Amino acid sequence: MKLSQLLRDIEFEVLQGDINAEITDLVYDSRKITEKSVFVCLAGANVDGHTFVNQAVEKCASAVIVEKAVDGMPENMAVIKVQNTRRALAFMSAAYFGYPANELNVIGLTGTKGKTTTTYMVKSVLEAASNKTGLIGTTGILIGEELIPAKNTTPESYEIHKLFRQMVDSGCKYAVMEVSSQGLKYDRVAGINFDIGVFTNFSPDHIGPNEHDSMEDYAASKSILFRNCKKAVVNADDESVETILKDHTCEVFTYAINSKADLKAENIEFIKENGKLGMKFETKGAVDYDFTVYTPGMFSVYNSLVTIYICKLLGVENGDISKGLQTVKVRGRVELVPCSPDFSVIIDYAHNEVSTKSVMNTLAEYKPNRMICVYGGGGNRSKLRRYDMGEVTGAMADLCILTCDNPRDEEIRDINNDIKIGLARSNGKYIEIDDRKDAIKYAIENAQKGDFIVLLGKGHETYQEIKGVKYHFDEREAVAEIKEELGL
Repeated sequence: MKLSQLLRDIEFEVLQGDINAEITDLVYDSRKITEKSVFVCLAGANVDGHTFVNQAVEKCASAVIVEKAVDGMPENMAVIKVQNTRRALAFMSAAYFGYPANELNVIGLTGTKGKTTTTYMVKSVLEAASNKTGLIGTTGILIGEELIPAKNTTPESYEIHKLFRQMVDSGCKYAVMEVSSQGLKYDRVAGINFDIGVFTNFSPDHIGPNEHDSMEDYAASKSILFRNCKKAVVNADDESVETILKDHTCEVFTYAINSKADLKAENIEFIKENGKLGMKFETKGAVDYDFTVYTPGMFSVYNSLVTIYICKLLGVENGDISKGLQTVKVRGRVELVPCSPDFSVIIDYAHNEVSTKSVMNTLAEYKPNRMICVYGGGGNRSKLRRYDMGEVTGAMADLCILTCDNPRDEEIRDINNDIKIGLARSNGKYIEIDDRKDAIKYAIENAQKGDFIVLLGKGHETYQEIKGVKYHFDEREAVAEIKEELGL
């Protein structure tokens, strides 16, 4: 492949060298530079790729892509200047992998909550209709049933197009992906013209020095999706919907429970049967049908409405939509874990005030005897998040068991002392057990009939990150071991 083929979709300036140079690979990680590769110098928050151009020289790369002039480049190396190397990488990656997004129906979901669950719902429905589907998101990447771990909710653009190519080659017709605000802000999905873009909801999150400077920046980042999709399915009940749709260029379809919309849910029921929690409802408008979904809470109705509308736009029959919704399973999202017929153990990824309050309100609808929360807090993260978590769990739970999450470089007790500041605001009852398995065991040993034990924060994760080391820890395995130890 020639360098010029990778540059066809971007504006650039040739500082030196031949744009028809032969290219064998496209890389943005200096450790992966090989002979005749092209190295894209990404300017990140902590590391600037321009400082590694000498490695490109040493390893005989054919070209480097830069945002600023670099010194000491040999005459036979092409040096190409662009305005934004991260954006350039996105368009170059699409070209490098042969524009695989054009061979898929690509559905992108953005929003503060609901992205992960809804992507799984969409995948489940499409596959119920015999359409092999790929998925990219927080819990990993799925190509059919093959699971590939993910580092970010929305991977770097090179990985996205590589995954799209794998999906196409494996026979996928559809790709459904979470599109994070960071992924939009930092051009990871630049150049992808989504067939359907989705807005689930908007609330405070991801505001901080390494994320978004303000709520305005957070909202503006999410709105980018709706200038890069053909059709949009958006939540008309969310008060931020007009802000998110500002300057949109797509055809808009709406769903809601309370507001006027193209698709509405009515006659909603909370169901608890055979150990399952779920929802029943009817839809009116774009789809008239009765649905059941075995994930609990009103947010499951919202997620189902999104899924129903997306799949209707893609031509899926109502019966297949219903079948897919009834069989969907989402790891770490209000996930019921088998333990005892007398009480329920639920795993959820909630790790901030908004998501925790949502989960707690959802479970309260099922009238548990008591709510027992087992959780900690992430190290190297905002203290405000810990205060808020403590306050909301203290107000809503009958007992909080403070324990280890991913303390990273901090001490568990320091993190939990911050949580206790929030607990004090709501006079929440708590105990502390540093070892997470021991904390879960205490909750199970002391559970009463009808209790809900809610394990917050880990969700789909299968590790604990402590002092730079990731130790294997899967709460499902922990519950199974405790169950065996206690003879339940």
